[in-house]
Amino acid sequence: MLMIAFPAAAFATNCYVVAQGPGQECLVVDPGIGVVETLRDVFTEHRLRPAAVLLTHGHLDHVYSVTPVCRSTAPAVLPAYIHADDRYRLADPISLLGPGLVGMFEQQFGAKASWTEPDDIVTVTDGAQVSIAGVELSCWHAPGHTEGSMMFGIDAVPDGVPADLDRTMVTGDVVFAGSIGRTDLSGGSDTAMRESLRNVVLPLADSTLLLPGHGPATTMKRERATNPYLQGLGA
Repeated sequence: MLMIAFPAAAFATNCYVVAQGPGQECLVVDPGIGVVETLRDVFTEHRLRPAAVLLTHGHLDHVYSVTPVCRSTAPAVLPAYIHADDRYRLADPISLLGPGLVGMFEQQFGAKASWTEPDDIVTVTDGAQVSIAGVELSCWHAPGHTEGSMMFGIDAVPDGVPADLDRTMVTGDVVFAGSIGRTDLSGGSDTAMRESLRNVVLPLADSTLLLPGHGPATTMKRERATNPYLQGLGA
């Protein structure tokens, strides 16, 4: 399985490209701020054809480039997949930011933040099985960071990872290496996050590779043993 990761231009948000291999269709996960040109280079280098965009949740740093990416294959338009509970965020995620964050964004990029909703939005729910570009995905609802936070499971791992890993979970901002997503933003809930960690994250097999929305990749075995936010939740 071909899986390519790179950070966006702001907030170090990870953008992922997933395909069966070079020369195939691919999925784009969480196209954040300033990723369009890098994505274009990745598609060219590996001869990939984008087929859909997956969004782990609706925060601006994960969705900012979704519309230009979805329109990059014009006149055809790519679908954008998001959990139904975060669908409302795609109407205008900028309006959901505080004025301080909007000001920081505009100061960094020297332009007024703008937004256009994607043309084709597909809502998914917990337990859905989705097949796109030859990749079989399982959809895991894990609220807490937002109401509609999702994790996407793939029964394969990137080429070159250790042999003791046999499954990949794209975790968004649910769980990171050594940490978890914030719960103090609009739509966040500490109670919901604890339930998601207990009922969705902890049952994952130790052989699962975790690809988070920020920071380095990790494994479920490592997080179970060392992540302080997972300690004591299994009791």
